Amino acid sequence: MSDINVTPLVDVMLVLLVIFMVTAPMMMQGVEVNLPTTKTAPVKSQEDPLILTVDKKGDIYMENHLIKIEDLGKKVETIFKYRREKEVLLRADKDLPYGMVIKVMAEVKRAGVTKLGMVTQPLD
Repeated sequence: MSDINVTPLVDVMLVLLVIFMVTAPMMMQGVEVNLPTTKTAPVKSQEDPLILTVDKKGDIYMENHLIKIEDLGKKVETIFKYRREKEVLLRADKDLPYGMVIKVMAEVKRAGVTKLGMVTQPLD
């Protein structure tokens, strides 16, 4: 018999597919920050907003990429050049000095962002 038996190949591929489907959400990594807690309702946006994260050390991450504060305004301006809705969500660690948060907010506003939101954890 010279035909290739495809059944074992399909079985192996289905097992691999299931394994990747289960492990893919675990591979999603982000910057860990200790967000402040508040009693607010979630905000709905029409487009996907840009997420900026500032960790406890003062490092700034655009999505998951480390960026310097000097380059922040220029990069944000480039990202929003052709977007109608210019919305940024800021995730800042609650132990971060207030001055650092204000510097990041000032750079974002200087880049022409019209909506700047702060991400918090809901109270339980």
